[in-house]
Amino acid sequence: MRIAIDVMGGDKAPDEILRGTYEAASELGIEPVLVGDSVIIWNSAVSLGLDPDRFEIVHTDERIMMDDDPVSVVRSKKRSSISLGLNLLRDGDADAFVSAGNTGALHVGSSLIVRKIKGVLRSGIGTVLPLAKPVLLLDSGANTDVIPEYLLQWALMGIVYMNRFYGIADPSVGLLNNGSEKTKGKELEKEAFVLLSEAGINFKGNIEARDIPLAPCDIIVTDGFTGNIVLKLCEGIGLFFFSEIKNMYKKSKLSELSSVLVREDLRNMREKYDFAKHGGAPFLGISKPVIKAHGSSDATAFKNAIRQAVSFAENDVVSDIENIINVYRKIK
Repeated sequence: MRIAIDVMGGDKAPDEILRGTYEAASELGIEPVLVGDSVIIWNSAVSLGLDPDRFEIVHTDERIMMDDDPVSVVRSKKRSSISLGLNLLRDGDADAFVSAGNTGALHVGSSLIVRKIKGVLRSGIGTVLPLAKPVLLLDSGANTDVIPEYLLQWALMGIVYMNRFYGIADPSVGLLNNGSEKTKGKELEKEAFVLLSEAGINFKGNIEARDIPLAPCDIIVTDGFTGNIVLKLCEGIGLFFFSEIKNMYKKSKLSELSSVLVREDLRNMREKYDFAKHGGAPFLGISKPVIKAHGSSDATAFKNAIRQAVSFAENDVVSDIENIINVYRKIK
C-alpha cells in the first residue's frame, strides 16, 4: 500500500515525521511516498541514521505554514507538500495521504483536489477521544460555521466509522450543548436536535460538556470551533492530571516508595488515555483517505496516524459512508 506523506507539515517536521514514517514502513509493510523539499528530507534522514534512498521522494520547495490562510494558500501554492500529496491521492498514485500540517489548508485542499463523497455537504474531522471508552468527536476543527444538516451527516458518517473501527453494532450519538433539555442552545442546536431525533438513529439527545469524560455516547457532534476547544481542553486536562500524579509521588521518600506498587497501573493508565496512541483524525466525507495528524506529533503519534490511514483504506470506509448518505437522501 502506497501512503503519501507530507514531510514538511507539523511542529516537529521533518525529523519526527521521517522517524515515524520509517517505523511505520517497517511495522506495517507500507510503501511511503515522501513529499517535500528533497534536500531537507535527505539531510534529515542522514542525520537520523536513516537511508534516504529507501523511499520515493516527490520534491517541492513550496511549503504551507501553520498560520497561512487556508483558502488563498491552497490556490497560490499549488506545488506545496499538501497540494502535491493530495494530487497523488486523487490520481491514484497513493492509497491515502497523511499530514500534520495546516488543518484548514488540508481541509480546503481535500475538498478542492480530492473532492467530497457524492451527497456529502461538508467533510469534518473525526477525532477519537480516549475517555471512559473511545468517543468520536466530530467536527473537531475543520468547520467553524455549520448548518444543522452538516451535524446530521457527521452523525451518519460517525456511525459508519465507529461500527467499522470499534465493532459497535448501533453507535449512539449525542449533540454537544449547554444543557440536556431539547430547548437548549442556539438555533443551530435546536434545529439539529430535531433532525437527529427524526433520523432513525440511536440519538441520546443533548450532551453537556461535564458529561464528556464519562463517555455518555459513542459519537458527539458539534461545530468545529467548539469541537476543537473540547479536544484541546481534554488534551490539556490529561497532561495536567498526570503531572499532578507525578508530583504527588515526589512529595516524600515514602511517597516515592509507594509509587513502585502502582507504577505498572499508572503506565497502563497513561497509555490508555494517550491521544498519540489513537493516531490521526480522518476527514470523514472526503472521497479518499485523508488523515490529519496532530500538529505536535512525535514519531510515535505520526506512525499511528499512518496506521490509521492504512486501516481506513483497507476497511473501505469511504464506500460505507457513501452508502449511508445515499440511503438517508432517498428516505428524506
